[in-house]
Amino acid sequence: MFEKRALITGITGQDGAYLAKFLVNKGYKVYGAYRRASTRNFWRLHYLDVKKDVELIPLDLLDQTSIMQAIKTVEPDEIYNLAAQSFVGDSFSEPIATAEVSGLGVLRVLDSIRLLNPKIKFYQASTSEMYGNSSDEPQHELTPFHPASPYAAAKLYAHWIVRNYREAYGLFACAGILFNHESPIRGVEFVTKKITDAVARIKLGMTDYLPLGNLDAKRDWGFAGDYVKAMWLMLQQKEPDDYVVATGETHTVREFCQMAFAEAGLDYEKYVRIDEKFKRPRDVVYLQGNSEKAQRVLGWNPKETTFAGLVKMMVDADMDKYRNPEKFMKHFLKHI
Repeated sequence: MFEKRALITGITGQDGAYLAKFLVNKGYKVYGAYRRASTRNFWRLHYLDVKKDVELIPLDLLDQTSIMQAIKTVEPDEIYNLAAQSFVGDSFSEPIATAEVSGLGVLRVLDSIRLLNPKIKFYQASTSEMYGNSSDEPQHELTPFHPASPYAAAKLYAHWIVRNYREAYGLFACAGILFNHESPIRGVEFVTKKITDAVARIKLGMTDYLPLGNLDAKRDWGFAGDYVKAMWLMLQQKEPDDYVVATGETHTVREFCQMAFAEAGLDYEKYVRIDEKFKRPRDVVYLQGNSEKAQRVLGWNPKETTFAGLVKMMVDADMDKYRNPEKFMKHFLKHI
């Protein structure tokens, strides 16, 4: 018998895969939601060897009937909403689609919980991007928000609607304000993975240079595998609340480049080129989180994985991917 039942939206993404593995190891029966119309892309679940332990069900955040049917089928104790249009750059070219999924999609899930079973515990993946350039001090739960992209604005709507439903209807609904978190299964459209993937290809003679935008942007980078534990801890508390999840350290994109190239014995300055097309219409220049509340209340440890350890982990994984393409083909491509 399983201890609890959990429904994860965004199961095919980085966080969804790590959370699924974490919950399976905790004894949960895990259901992963996918959108019927989308291309089924389960390679991350296979990478973490958890695909066999997850039951997949259709769910569309644009369709409340679909959401309600999924909840009726699963009868979950906990719902983790990790689904979103999650790439900041794309939100400028697809603002309406971003708002529908990342903003109104959360409202549809919350309202479905209210109507079907208000005892379900709900986790919403909020983001440090909501802060924008609002502060030059480490951001915490009470720092003012100032979103600088359609993605951040949609996420801020979702963040506030979580609080609204918690206060208006008594739902156990929490939001984790997660700062940047990475891993070997991060999408290559994100700058950290773009860097480590390029390092491997340059080292192996597969490409000559890496085009990037703003090297001076500062971010608080952690390991996704550590951050999903904080998500779970939020839903194990007596009272629902919102928490910042971050390491408290900030590093520039330049520092990430320098360290990643050094892992391969290379000098980043010889290979990185600035390309204006990778600069956003508006860019957040500084993000650093203060997770004191999560450490104190949840007992969460932000330093299980160091920044240097994270960079090495990602570079090593990409080097292995290109050095052993047969293994990559066997364990990844056939499952996409």
